[in-house]
Amino acid sequence: MATNSGAPRQPLRLNMLFNDARYRGRTVQVIAFCILVLSAAWLVDNTIRNLAALGKDFSFSFLWSKAGYDIAPHAIDYSSTSTHGRAALVGLLNTLIVAAMACVMATFLGVLAGVLRLSDNWIVARLMTVYVECFRNIPTLLWIIVVAAVMSEAMPAPNAFRGESPTASMLLWDSIAVTNRGIYLPVPDFSRSLGQAPGALGSFDLNYAAILAVLALSLLARWALLKHAQQIQSATGERPVTWWKSLCILIAPVVVLLYAIGFHLDYPALKGLNFTGGLQLRNSFIALWIGLSVYTGAFIAENVRSGILAISRGQSEAAHALGLSSGRTMRLVILPQALRIIVPPLISQYLNITKNTSLGLAVGYMDLRSTLGGITINQTGRELEGMLMMMLIYVAISLTISGAMNIYNNRVRLKER
Repeated sequence: MATNSGAPRQPLRLNMLFNDARYRGRTVQVIAFCILVLSAAWLVDNTIRNLAALGKDFSFSFLWSKAGYDIAPHAIDYSSTSTHGRAALVGLLNTLIVAAMACVMATFLGVLAGVLRLSDNWIVARLMTVYVECFRNIPTLLWIIVVAAVMSEAMPAPNAFRGESPTASMLLWDSIAVTNRGIYLPVPDFSRSLGQAPGALGSFDLNYAAILAVLALSLLARWALLKHAQQIQSATGERPVTWWKSLCILIAPVVVLLYAIGFHLDYPALKGLNFTGGLQLRNSFIALWIGLSVYTGAFIAENVRSGILAISRGQSEAAHALGLSSGRTMRLVILPQALRIIVPPLISQYLNITKNTSLGLAVGYMDLRSTLGGITINQTGRELEGMLMMMLIYVAISLTISGAMNIYNNRVRLKER
């Protein structure tokens, strides 16, 4: 028996692309895409014609020419004889280092201030309110410059540490020196060093490579141990004791390796007109790091506070009824649930920190903006290529941070059934 499948389909006519609701949306999208492609083609063609009129071409060959300027600090081998490409890489690493450290410190400050702002202690809560309102309402650049000025003007000069009656002294058992030229810290050193090895980005230290490899193997062994314990628990109902085995797996191999390569600390010491040895944190780095951290920490504090307030009060009351203290209630009940609200805006704050590292130019920090987007462009005249490279690099970094945080957000969010 034949069945009626509905009205017969009409053949597609040109006027249906705009008058029929089934095709109108796709037609508009195709037209918008064509306009976008034509606009981009016109922009590229116009740029090439203008460059040709100026006697310039579009090329990235300048990346392999000699840079001719110094960069401090530099995480990889670099000198003034290196190429502009390597100078850009050093600037990129400096950007990533200060951004990562600022994200960690801003998160710590933000979580602490956000929780304490909800404290029942009136003084503590008001102090946190003052912190949030003061730091988030003043531009980041001003805080960076203020910290740089304090470090340069208020800290003692290296010669203040000299003599029988010095006016300044080192901190923590004469291991840390805070001066107007920066902060000097002890740095790991190895008396039986494994040496250096050549790599694609220059030579790298085999000692740190060996430590990272041992740590990775230790973590893998600990993961296998916990998985084995989980299998035993599933089969017998009893979970074997693993804490001391985990500690041995994590600590013993690293300690043995450090002893084998002669690990010790190289302390800074005053010699001549300045400190030598150890690790120097320059004022420009400290100013950028602290300025970004305290400014962004104020915004993160508000994100944390709003996330905590979004949790039902019944959760706290239920936890208190079970005998949990206020601290354990916050740590074990409230914060884990609040994370699903805190993490999405936290991504935006991390992206802001990364992009605001370009403000380091104001205090002389040699980041990507100062190297590739500053000195390299001025020397080579390749402003278009340099700016395009910087834009692509910042986009890549931002997408990487956003992707990683979205993965973390998916792991901590509540699973709905």
